[in-house]
Amino acid sequence: MPAADDLFRPTSDTEQPAPEQRPRRVRAVADDAPETDTGVKRPSGRVRHDEKMTVYVTADELLDIEHARLTLRRHHGLAVDRGRLVREALALVLADLEAQGTDSALVQRLLDE
Repeated sequence: MPAADDLFRPTSDTEQPAPEQRPRRVRAVADDAPETDTGVKRPSGRVRHDEKMTVYVTADELLDIEHARLTLRRHHGLAVDRGRLVREALALVLADLEAQGTDSALVQRLLDE
């Protein structure tokens, strides 16, 4: 499935958009060290990944992920792919679980099911 960037890209180099339609500069998220000064693990970022895990999501969940990716790009100038977005979210949830244990958002959501 192509990303939204592939679907909505300009089709010719000669066409110049109006000044108010010119795309804003978007930067890729800088890669951080695997661990911060506080000892919190960081996601791997933009490196070659040797392990693979397949996760099935609903159409709505996939749209939510894509919407979040586009929001990060549009409002925050951060160009991230879906894999990076999921790794960052996973790192946040796992850090919360490590720090909060039973009081973590993950445990509470799973108990509420």
